[in-house]
Amino acid sequence: MAKLEIIVAGNPVLRLKAQEVERVDKKTLRLLNDMAETMYAADGVGLAAPQVGVSKRIVVIDVGEGILELINPVITKKEGSVVGGEGCLSVPNFEGEVERAEYIECEFYDRKGKRMKLSSDGLLAIAVQHELDHLDGILFIDKATVLTPKETPAVVE
Repeated sequence: MAKLEIIVAGNPVLRLKAQEVERVDKKTLRLLNDMAETMYAADGVGLAAPQVGVSKRIVVIDVGEGILELINPVITKKEGSVVGGEGCLSVPNFEGEVERAEYIECEFYDRKGKRMKLSSDGLLAIAVQHELDHLDGILFIDKATVLTPKETPAVVE
């Protein structure tokens, strides 16, 4: 596995609609592994392939319940509404309030090419929606109703 570079807002790859994965091969599996390592190293809860410069519909998420790998994910149902704070590894200096569906259902393929379904609410539902936006070239700052700079920790000398 290898830690990848996370690209930041301003890079045109983040604004592209990512391409579907046609088949899960060794290159796809290596990308999933590298994305997970990169996400964990950055203390993130999710990472989409465009964030590492790869315009493919691949996402990894871990909200503390173990790694989820979603290939060609599609949200099939949304219910309710919740507004909460979000940040993004590709927009490292800002936080924002974003309205998301409270409950979602999603279909995707796993690393073995098996079609899967996921029902979620809470942080997982928010993370899935956030990461799937990346696959369509949307950043959380595009949806934020309030956007604030992150405070940098004070340096103690």
